[in-house]
Amino acid sequence: MKFKVIMLSSTSMTLELENNDVVNTKGFYNLYVNGRLIYEKENRNVVSVYQLKPDTDYEIRVGQEREECYIKRIKTHSESICLNVKRFNAKGDGVTDDTVAIQAAVICSPDNGRVFIPQGRYKVKTIFLKSNMTLELEKGATLVFDGEFYQGGILPGLTMDSKGGEYYLGSWEGNPLDSYTSLLQGINIGNVKIIGEGTLEGQGSNWWHSPKEKKGAWRPRLVQFIHSRDIMIQGLTLQNSPSWTLHPLFSRNLTFTDLKILGPKESPNTDGLNPESCENVEIIGVYFSVGDDCIALKSGKIYLGKKLKCPSKNITIRNCSMNFGHGAVVIGSEMAGGVKDVRVSQCFFNETDRGLRIKTRRGRGREGRIENIHFENIQMSKVLTPLVINSFYFCDPDGHSEYVRTKKVLPIDEGTPYLGDFTFERIHCTDCQVAAGFFYGLPEEPIRSISLKNCSFIFKEKAEEGYPAMMDDIPKYCKAGLVFNNIKEVTMENVWLEGYEGERITGNYDFKKNCREYN
Repeated sequence: MKFKVIMLSSTSMTLELENNDVVNTKGFYNLYVNGRLIYEKENRNVVSVYQLKPDTDYEIRVGQEREECYIKRIKTHSESICLNVKRFNAKGDGVTDDTVAIQAAVICSPDNGRVFIPQGRYKVKTIFLKSNMTLELEKGATLVFDGEFYQGGILPGLTMDSKGGEYYLGSWEGNPLDSYTSLLQGINIGNVKIIGEGTLEGQGSNWWHSPKEKKGAWRPRLVQFIHSRDIMIQGLTLQNSPSWTLHPLFSRNLTFTDLKILGPKESPNTDGLNPESCENVEIIGVYFSVGDDCIALKSGKIYLGKKLKCPSKNITIRNCSMNFGHGAVVIGSEMAGGVKDVRVSQCFFNETDRGLRIKTRRGRGREGRIENIHFENIQMSKVLTPLVINSFYFCDPDGHSEYVRTKKVLPIDEGTPYLGDFTFERIHCTDCQVAAGFFYGLPEEPIRSISLKNCSFIFKEKAEEGYPAMMDDIPKYCKAGLVFNNIKEVTMENVWLEGYEGERITGNYDFKKNCREYN
């Protein structure tokens, strides 16, 4: 069984099997490190190995029983020093405030150093990371976000620099607004790894009871990087965030592997991972179970999108499991800077309201371009509406205005967003309820193209009706097939629907004239 190393540090590595299986292999395998059995009868496509030694050669063997193993030789990274936070007076008793002790270890770490957090429960406010370091949480180690967040630091949304330019820090839903610092915070840093089998606990229930209330500043994230580069996060469990769990902003070269991102199904705004105006992002082998969108790709609302023109681009999502969120992979609605070049493959979507969910609206602007989006080899179970593209998302104070909601043709202006090419291949969905696909472009700026190839949609026998998208002036649907409105071109090849009611294809789209369908 061939594999590749997708993440390597001084004491850990993450491996990904090279196959076409979705999240898990069809058979079991064993994994050996220097002849020692690490995983027996494992079936995950993405696994991590810990407790390695720095600057050391290892032989990795992976194979099924009665099958010759595939072997690679790997050398871990070197490091300058390892600093144990206990030597800096961290108690890890869950009662003492360990912020200063852990922060002291971080500040004292030289370049290429590792700060080690052993087993224990460490109560902290914010830990600021710095460049050229590794932070490792041992199995059984938990960083607990102090519940008194409003006593913590505030990141100003917008500050003027010495030359009169704007410097952005705090952020809330795509706007430069004051927000509290996160449990782990990185600003203007690079070459940072956060690794291990430990847990980041956000204690978000202290904030969820009043999710739209600003308490001095807006709710913090659990982990946030701003204006940063070359960041890797591996292995951790991140849970119960006050708002978005992982939020990289204006950053590039980001790798997130083998994580668990958790939040109660009813918890508000607890998105799993939201890259915003970020470039070169890999999200591989991550398990999501959250109260909002699992992954949401963003690039700011109209002010930042128009001013900075900074899209999120070159995003890879692979071998991830998305569970119970509003959407599995979402683009928008704060995408006024654009989102492009996104590839999602070998993923499993389970009981999310929607699978692919694109949210935009008039007002997002001409820089709000979503293009070159490709989904391949995806399995969905109990997803109400697997594929949704909504150009009338009723967010913001004017979300229900005539400007946003009207289905009449309006003039194309600086507020008109653009939706480009979308391809869906080998998408297999069972127990759908509302609709197989709901695609609704703007009448003045239709969606450029939608291609479906080798896709199947099987409906639940006792399905419940619902709204496929959050937009005004549409009826509830139940067991609807594919709904196309305002699309320039549709291509379908080997698309199977079972258990639907009514017409297989509906909408205002001239299907016979503009669609090429191959059976």
